[in-house]
Amino acid sequence: MTTGTSDLANVLFSELLMAEQLARNRLSKVLPKGMELSHFGVLNLLARQQSEMSPAALARAFHVTRGAMTNTLAKLEWAGYVHIRPDWDDARRKMVSISPAGRRARDAAFLAISPLLEQAVKSLGEDRVRLTIPVLRELRHRFEAEQPL
Repeated sequence: MTTGTSDLANVLFSELLMAEQLARNRLSKVLPKGMELSHFGVLNLLARQQSEMSPAALARAFHVTRGAMTNTLAKLEWAGYVHIRPDWDDARRKMVSISPAGRRARDAAFLAISPLLEQAVKSLGEDRVRLTIPVLRELRHRFEAEQPL
């Protein structure tokens, strides 16, 4: 990697990491009381999937350990936001679905964060955001595939 490319890569990843941290902080502040960003992420995915998922599949989707996902799911189950049941085909596994209360909590959280997200898009401009999404998506895919960037 040349010095110019190295500097560009450093700036790119510094900006990505700073933006991610600031976004997490801002979003966490507007989420309903007691809801963490990880909770919203799981509820949002389950609501969009409209089907059950195993804890292992959820852990893979969020690129976290099974232990971390188990912790998140335990909190969501305690709050009544998810139902966890045994997998009827394999008793060693469990299946997770969003509850009606979880759907309401997800919807409330989405309403709380939407103005923040919409303002970000508005201030940057829809055209610029549309141009940025494919680049960020490609970076994500390369990281997921553990391909060289």
